[in-house]
Amino acid sequence: MQFEPPLIEAKLIKRYKRFLADVELEDGTQITVHCPNTGSMKNCAEPGSRVWLADSKNPKRKYRYSWQLVETSPGELACIHSALANKLVRQALEENRIPELAGYEQIKAEIRYGQEKSRIDLLLEKPNEQCFVEIKSVTLAMGDGLGLFPDAVSARGTKHLRELMQINKEGARAVLFYCAQHSGIKHVAPADEIDPLYAKTLREAVDAGVEVLAYGVKISPCEIVLEDHLPFCIDRRANGR
Repeated sequence: MQFEPPLIEAKLIKRYKRFLADVELEDGTQITVHCPNTGSMKNCAEPGSRVWLADSKNPKRKYRYSWQLVETSPGELACIHSALANKLVRQALEENRIPELAGYEQIKAEIRYGQEKSRIDLLLEKPNEQCFVEIKSVTLAMGDGLGLFPDAVSARGTKHLRELMQINKEGARAVLFYCAQHSGIKHVAPADEIDPLYAKTLREAVDAGVEVLAYGVKISPCEIVLEDHLPFCIDRRANGR
């Protein structure tokens, strides 16, 4: 997926109130931009970092620009726009680039389901089979290629795990898809230290039959594309990570 119009480079001053950030443009102008990420953005919001913005070209918007990419301290690129993960996965499915999820005839988005009134990111269908796919954007890089999810306590994420377990129990296929939108992430694991309940529920979900997939991306200020299958480690401590 190409960034159109081209992204604009800036320098991060600070992120605050979750959805806002102050940046300095190349000409020295300071502006406030929208930050499309509800997490803590740990390791992705250091003041002084190079960032890239999307211009809506809509002067009526309160915040015309939206923060998209950041260069993290090790020199890697991360996409902090969480919702782009859904678009990347859908595009890859339409182009038949995810072998584990091939063969479905229809793709539907944001379908209501479950006992807790959730919306599934993608519902894949073919005769006599449904596959519920919940997508999570991973940007918390811890070094040595390790990416963790979540980067903040996520009651919503835990709820989604419960919903996936229930839908799997009812006979449908349930898949949790980690999209690592960070060029430095080479394997993914649950963030036990940040949200132990999520990590515990994730292990219960895997034991119950929920499938877990992890993919990385190729990322630049020009485009971002879902690319490589990544290893997923359900218990990195047991594996010495």
